[in-house]
Amino acid sequence: MALFRKFRKRSRPRLVVIGLDGTPYTYVQKLLGQGQLPHFARLLEHGSFARIHSVYPTVSSVAWSSYMTGVNPARHGIFGFIDRRPGSYQTTIPTSQRMQAPTLWEILSQADRRVIVMNVPVTYPPRQVNGLLVGGFLSPKLEKATYPPELAGRLARWGYRIDADPWKARQSKDLALQEVNDVLERRARSMFKLMDEEEWDFFQCHVMETDRLFHFLWQEMEEEHPDYAPRFLDFMQRIDRVLGELWERLDEETSLVVLSDHGFCTLKKEVYINTWLQQRGWLRLREGGERPKLEDLSDDSVAYSLDPGRVFIHLAGREPRGPVQPGAEYEALRGEIAAAALELRDPDDGSPMVRQVFKREEIYYGPLLEQAADLILVPFDGYDLKGPLGKPTLTFKGEELVGMHTYDDAMLYVQGQEIAAGDWGVVDVMPTVLQLLDVPRPAGLDGSVCLSNG
Repeated sequence: MALFRKFRKRSRPRLVVIGLDGTPYTYVQKLLGQGQLPHFARLLEHGSFARIHSVYPTVSSVAWSSYMTGVNPARHGIFGFIDRRPGSYQTTIPTSQRMQAPTLWEILSQADRRVIVMNVPVTYPPRQVNGLLVGGFLSPKLEKATYPPELAGRLARWGYRIDADPWKARQSKDLALQEVNDVLERRARSMFKLMDEEEWDFFQCHVMETDRLFHFLWQEMEEEHPDYAPRFLDFMQRIDRVLGELWERLDEETSLVVLSDHGFCTLKKEVYINTWLQQRGWLRLREGGERPKLEDLSDDSVAYSLDPGRVFIHLAGREPRGPVQPGAEYEALRGEIAAAALELRDPDDGSPMVRQVFKREEIYYGPLLEQAADLILVPFDGYDLKGPLGKPTLTFKGEELVGMHTYDDAMLYVQGQEIAAGDWGVVDVMPTVLQLLDVPRPAGLDGSVCLSNG
């Protein structure tokens, strides 16, 4: 019997949430159909499994922020992996310090639930909770990643690693596999130790290794590479065994949720939106620097882009040197760029690369709307919209990064419940978790309970 069953019997439910970053519903269904995930197949006998959608833009930092807060970016404040500093041309990687909405674990802490949270993106620096928190992949080192700080020592003794080393993964596919397998083993071991040694009502562990592997080996898996495809499958089966071990440990008071934040597909090409803006005459750079930055925008530039596919109008009064006037001039330019983006074609085969363009107010709402990009470009699967400046070509395909995120292929499993039919997204999982734990939902959530009895 698992050690964590020894704690006193409770009158209220407990919950474990496992986040499998970027794991596609359709791929998992394919493996299930082939009999490759026996432990997850057993879970499905005791719960329901659904395809859900992600967020725009489809990046982990935005998606997990929307999950953990139950609100959209204009309420929680995380709009991309890289964001602008308001009133300047400086960019920053947003952390938990920029999170403007209360998180799931903070709400549970206030409801006197003890939480353990491991490795979820945008949880560094760690904020105070009723329990334990280990920051996600942006944590610079373990000693700075935990609440309370002394937890880091225990994790270090167990050999815990925050993340796989993406620079090693760029060196070779073999090193990528070595990294994700090593980190997964250490993460699972530490997860079970904390489960055994601590008392908790809510436990969340995030597996970033799936996203890492998919970026570097998704194409090899899809093309059934004779060496890498079997090792890719072996990694997925290791995750399946971790889920099986976790399932064996669950008692009758504890339920399980498994989810991902987006899907994946093979990367056809990276598309450099700033290069396109330059080609169209909307973006100009000052003469000089080999590696241009936003500060190098010329005074007559009228637009620029940040990852992935977010276009900002160079607006007077918002950007320090913006020439575009608010009102009619702004709206006309925004409409012109949006229409042109939908006509953007792959220079090699003529395929359309942008599926949809949203004005920010069409998908975001809240007090932080003015921080959002003016246009959000949504690519066709396979075209990864990128924001670097100074790229000499519109498109590029290398050998390192071969997988990219997709919007409509995330997944959700809930034990012991029926997921209702509907167009559910990651933002709906947080209120669903609160319902499963019998904790009142705060007012103002954008997400809804996605269960049939919700």
